[in-house]
Amino acid sequence: MAAQQGASTMANKGPSYGMSRQVQDKIEQKYDTELEARLVEWIMAQCGPAVGKPEAGKLGFQTWLKDGCILCELINSLCKEKPVKKIQSSSMAFKQMEQVSQFLNAAERYGVVKTDMFQTVDLWEGKDLAAVQRTLMALGSIAVTKDDGAFNGDPNWFFKKAQENRRDFSDNQIKEGKNVIGLQMGSNKGASQAGMTGYGRPRQIMNP
Repeated sequence: MAAQQGASTMANKGPSYGMSRQVQDKIEQKYDTELEARLVEWIMAQCGPAVGKPEAGKLGFQTWLKDGCILCELINSLCKEKPVKKIQSSSMAFKQMEQVSQFLNAAERYGVVKTDMFQTVDLWEGKDLAAVQRTLMALGSIAVTKDDGAFNGDPNWFFKKAQENRRDFSDNQIKEGKNVIGLQMGSNKGASQAGMTGYGRPRQIMNP
């Protein structure tokens, strides 16, 4: 049984982007109450007090986000042009799921990669609330990395995506980098040729 569970865990593992290994490990241990508290605090800081505060625990977190309204408010607050034009509270299941889907589509356009995205049923049916945490952590990481003034809260709650910094290099910096690499390659060639000569001599003595 334990072997089957281990295999299942391995099968569900996907690459993570924008999160530290420590946070990823926590998420893989399934739902994390410390992450819940951090995410609730961020969403309240990002969206304002009108979103309220959920009851502590998995069920409270799910109920708070389930209809998609707060998630849509969250993604709208991070974007200059609000991606979700109409946010409407509804008791109808299909309307709630539709709003969750709108959030997911907008989050993907914002930069969250597919491997960090939860499925609507993960939240709506409570199938995998750890996946919901993973998506929100990735979203927060991207918001901190963008550093465009839209993020509210403590940036230390999230981790910057180092790969995004590549876009900040100017053409001149890239050219200078290539010149340095070229010089290093030239130096290395000289060193390796000298080394080959030194190591080559004993081999000549050993061979008849």
